[in-house]
Amino acid sequence: MSEEREVHGFEKLRAERIEKMNALRGLGANPYPYRYPVTHAVDAVIRGEAALIAANTGVRVAGRVMSLRGHGKTAFGHVEDATGRVQFYVRREDIPPDAFARFELVEPGDIIGVEGVVFRTKTNELTLKVASIEMLAKTLRPLPDKWHGLTDKELRYRQRYVDLIMNPDVRDVFRKRSRLVETMRQFLVARGFLEVETPVLQPLYGGATARPFTTHHNALGMTLYLRIANELYLKRLLVGGFERVFEFAKDFRNEGIDRSHNPEFTMMECYAAYLDYMDCMDMVEEMLRAVAAALTTDGSVSYGDHVLDFNRPWKRVRYFDAIAERTGEDLRGKSADALHAIARRLGVPVAEGAPAGAVVNEIFGAKVEPDLQQPTFVYDYPKELSPLAKDHRAETGLVERFEGYVAGFEICNAFSELNDPLEQRRRFDQQAELRARGDDEAQLLDEDYLRALEYGMPPAAGLGVGIDRLTMIFTDSHSIRDVIFFPHMRPEDGR
Repeated sequence: MSEEREVHGFEKLRAERIEKMNALRGLGANPYPYRYPVTHAVDAVIRGEAALIAANTGVRVAGRVMSLRGHGKTAFGHVEDATGRVQFYVRREDIPPDAFARFELVEPGDIIGVEGVVFRTKTNELTLKVASIEMLAKTLRPLPDKWHGLTDKELRYRQRYVDLIMNPDVRDVFRKRSRLVETMRQFLVARGFLEVETPVLQPLYGGATARPFTTHHNALGMTLYLRIANELYLKRLLVGGFERVFEFAKDFRNEGIDRSHNPEFTMMECYAAYLDYMDCMDMVEEMLRAVAAALTTDGSVSYGDHVLDFNRPWKRVRYFDAIAERTGEDLRGKSADALHAIARRLGVPVAEGAPAGAVVNEIFGAKVEPDLQQPTFVYDYPKELSPLAKDHRAETGLVERFEGYVAGFEICNAFSELNDPLEQRRRFDQQAELRARGDDEAQLLDEDYLRALEYGMPPAAGLGVGIDRLTMIFTDSHSIRDVIFFPHMRPEDGR
């Protein structure tokens, strides 16, 4: 019953706003005009206050009405644009009667243009004394109540536009995300990397172990896949002579949703000829130090109960050593049966019949990852977990791979890239065997990629960085949905 009253109340408010929109038309005003010449953003008014007051210079700002209170012949309100919020003051005798009549139809949430001079009120608040005011977009839905409004997380994600209107802190998260991306871009360009674009629709998916989203191209009559990674295309460019390339890529994986996973996410992948994974490790430290310098004052980041330090050299620990440190178990060279027994003893659930590599990785995920709070590189992974990485130059059964961990989850992954075409074919064949045994995330054999390798790919290091997770850390956000403008949601009302 209360929900019915709420719906009825909303429809009544909406109808009242439509009446006011029509009243504006009746007064000869277009409630949705085509343009409004703005002279100053709000932050420019605030920064230039002294000069504007001294010169009595008029300004024109535009934005959303966030508050409005009237006192008969006068009214105060606040208008907010992308840069800030400023008070405005309207007095009946200062503007023409028809203009004041139109102003009386303005409500919180409406988008308006305001022209006036800058002054300080008796309470010392910076204010625009209005000489003219114009409706730029009459809103038909009221804003949420200031104090008890948009608090439901699901509703905030679903109606992100309202969330952004009401919560400046949310807007700040996405500004920081943009600054983070731009800092990484400038870092890479300064080191000779070329930004490129690779296909999102691919005839074969590869470069990661994941299930894809599938679609169909009518004109070509063929199945296509949304990319799960852009790795194999970027390495084709290494073959073609582009020695340093990077891409900020939207990737898509048909997997579950949790606090650190969304089916659509953003990765930065880069590849550099003539470097190896240790060179890449150094580069990640430098790049994230640059990001920390751009987004913080001292290079440290508060995330939950932890203060993360991106200034110092990251801790470096080998994969099996990290497991042994936390479990007392040396898992190297153990059979699948022995590893299943160890997992049971450690209380780590593992799928029946899972191969040795998968069991080891489940133990690592359960017992090691959550403790990796400070920036840490874990390196030298089992070969069977890394079908695109080069064999370790000194130790059989391992590959030259590292993952970077911060705040208990992985933020980057890098290899010394496998460039031996015959060995890569053997690795693809092993993946095919896993697929035949029911692993639908195993990688597909890509004949064109193998053909490219046969033309010769230089030794190289490759790196993938999860932009969403990195943004979570630098904005103290604890769900990936907090750093994606429009995260995927279940259908509204079950539809």
